Amino acid sequence: MAGLHLPSALDLARSQFAFVVVWHFLYPAFTIGLASFLAVLEGCWLATKRAVFLDTFQYWLRIFAVVFAMGVVSGVVMSYQFGTNWSVFSDKVGPVIGPFLGYEVLTAFFLEAGFLGVMLFGLKRVGPKLHFMATCLVAVGTLISTFWILAANSWMQTPAGFVITADGRFFPTSWMKALFNPSFPYRYMHTIVAAYLTTAMVVGGVGAFHLLKDKANPRARLMFSMAMWMAAILGPVQIGLGDLHGVNSYHYQPQKVAAMEGQFETEQGARSLIFGWPDANAGVTRFALGIPKLASLYLTHDPNAVVKGLKAFPRDTWPTNIPLVFFAFRTMVGLGILIVLLGWTSLFLRWRGRLYDSRLFQRFAVAMGPAGFVAVTAGWITTEAGRQPYTVYGLLRTADSVGPVAAPAVAASLLAFVVVYTAVFGSGMAFTAHLFSQTPGPHDPGPPTDQPVRTAGITAAPAVSGLQERSDDRSGARMLDPHP
Repeated sequence: MAGLHLPSALDLARSQFAFVVVWHFLYPAFTIGLASFLAVLEGCWLATKRAVFLDTFQYWLRIFAVVFAMGVVSGVVMSYQFGTNWSVFSDKVGPVIGPFLGYEVLTAFFLEAGFLGVMLFGLKRVGPKLHFMATCLVAVGTLISTFWILAANSWMQTPAGFVITADGRFFPTSWMKALFNPSFPYRYMHTIVAAYLTTAMVVGGVGAFHLLKDKANPRARLMFSMAMWMAAILGPVQIGLGDLHGVNSYHYQPQKVAAMEGQFETEQGARSLIFGWPDANAGVTRFALGIPKLASLYLTHDPNAVVKGLKAFPRDTWPTNIPLVFFAFRTMVGLGILIVLLGWTSLFLRWRGRLYDSRLFQRFAVAMGPAGFVAVTAGWITTEAGRQPYTVYGLLRTADSVGPVAAPAVAASLLAFVVVYTAVFGSGMAFTAHLFSQTPGPHDPGPPTDQPVRTAGITAAPAVSGLQERSDDRSGARMLDPHP
């Protein structure tokens, strides 16, 4: 049909990988923080003997099992795309990032898989202390997994410690420089804190949802209080890390930052745009509304510094979709500010003794439940769309990385992914939401915390010490509120 533009194999391959990664990234962004939250809950139970910590642990353990399984399954197919749609990329950069991905499996995935079963089913079989160790190792495994994955991604953003051969292949010359490349420390910490805040938003939203139904529920009060502490503490920390990450990105990826700012002209005392519409064809941001000198301040820490615009760089090095980068960045920052506002408001209400009484604030917390997922997705889009038109920034173009797979084949697999992922993981998310709606109540108290299990393969004797702990569950305010 005349005038009809059909997407190329490159367009379809990029869309397929983006679709899969967006689905997949939602789950690790939650399980990284949730695994650590579970470890803290179990540690508090062992230290205080309060049944409310074990109840809350078991409530979230079911959810962790479901989300962890969906995360593993949703990410498996990405490795196949490296061998099909992106086979040229794999051939060229495999000697560098291949070992990173391999070590992720050998260290993190095996650690998580080895102790996950103990964590999910072993409380009465191995005893509380060994079970706590298993929970901690699963939490550590999620952090190690993030380490290797982000090392590979950061190397693609700021490559270091390599040489390029005559046939265009990358080979490492220094593993330490490649692993700890210039953007890796900032990206790793920024992502870990984002995962913790994502978990805090979900836990806080679920806690607030149940407090709206029963403000005396001790388990809902516990999860809400802990989540608000996390938001209040880590929200400002994330802003600081974001500032460091932004300065690093401006130094190594100035075109990306210029697209994030919607800045086409080089300016002294560059303004930060609150709103606008970047028009790449015209080379201008329309309807611009900004704060003078603010961009220079947070990019260089000098309000009068010169900040380069996109026109200072060759046109073929500009990000492919500048409006997408521009708006994704503002979505991430805007939600980050709301998370800080949520955390600081909780401190004020806690100081006034009204943390569990303000229904308006609890509704705000419920509304903010999905905010972490949206923010990390927007952050990923900013990072990856801003890296275009390169797979290895400044060195290997995306157009030169795609494999020799015909467009109809890529389109067919993309359609299959859309149908299967939407059905399977959509159902999984609906089931997870159903678990969220279940009122957190008392659970099986588990084994005594003061008696070791004598034989690992034999179920421990019925626990009776936990029953006494449960006797004061109804006095939730006295047990849980640090400021009753």
